[in-house]
Amino acid sequence: MVLTTYGRSSGFCIDPVEKKPLNHYYPGTPTLSFGTAGCNLSCKFCQNWDISRSREFDRLTDQASPESIACAARINNCRSVALTYNDPVIFLEYGRDVAAACHEAGIEVVAVTSGYIWKQARKDFFSFIDAANIDLKAFSNEFYKTLTGGDLKTVLETLIYLRTQTKVWIELTTLIIPGENDSPSEIKELSKWVLKELGADTPVHFSAFHPDFKMRDRSSTPLETLVMARDIALEAGLHYVYTGNVHYSPGDTTYCKNCGQPVIERDWYNLSDYKLDKNGACLYCGTTIAGCFDLTHGHWGSKRKPLHL
Repeated sequence: MVLTTYGRSSGFCIDPVEKKPLNHYYPGTPTLSFGTAGCNLSCKFCQNWDISRSREFDRLTDQASPESIACAARINNCRSVALTYNDPVIFLEYGRDVAAACHEAGIEVVAVTSGYIWKQARKDFFSFIDAANIDLKAFSNEFYKTLTGGDLKTVLETLIYLRTQTKVWIELTTLIIPGENDSPSEIKELSKWVLKELGADTPVHFSAFHPDFKMRDRSSTPLETLVMARDIALEAGLHYVYTGNVHYSPGDTTYCKNCGQPVIERDWYNLSDYKLDKNGACLYCGTTIAGCFDLTHGHWGSKRKPLHL
């Protein structure tokens, strides 16, 4: 097998790391993001379908060696490089070489993936990843079967592997689709599984769906649904639960799990108050907040900077 997308990309852009989304991984820092084309799933609600469902020659307009990507990240003061836009498990070999070049330059590597990867390749892929946002699309195998072409069991196995066998920092995202995965019972079941298998400190992001690709007949997710999902997850015992694709300050902000004080205040991707020390401990009560933190937060804000390598 030959990876025909090696060294070719659908585009490069510097984003805030919170856009991946990763709220507990060097907050406020820029990450150089890129992807290729294609996907190993066929989600009917894909919001990057023009990339994930395209033929490679339709979208692969930029070319870059692993070394040039690492160099661009260093020149632009990026804390990390993100393998994103389409699922990076399908360009594993390219991602591996990019990661090697980045690590040599002192730059970390982030993956945004569905976690749908066979166990033989799982170890290889995550061996070069420092942090990952895993898209847990629903907590129903029927949802996975009918709307994604995949299965829930494989994704859950990936999550357990990451928590028990690696040091990869992980956060989860669930896109809440009205009428499909928004029932309180399913959200409660998902939350209880995360609590039991991954731990209460695992950040979970509930994001709003908007009509796209083959599900344009559905309505967008109401804010009230996301607030409901967040409340259920918090009541289940999860410490860090966020809302995405909506403007809702409590769902953007990180709160101390012990004293309840806001330790990272956000307005979309802009950070304001930051009450953590260099070890990620709350300045109010000294409780350690799970994640990867510096003494001060980054100042990239909500900027989006396209690059041509």
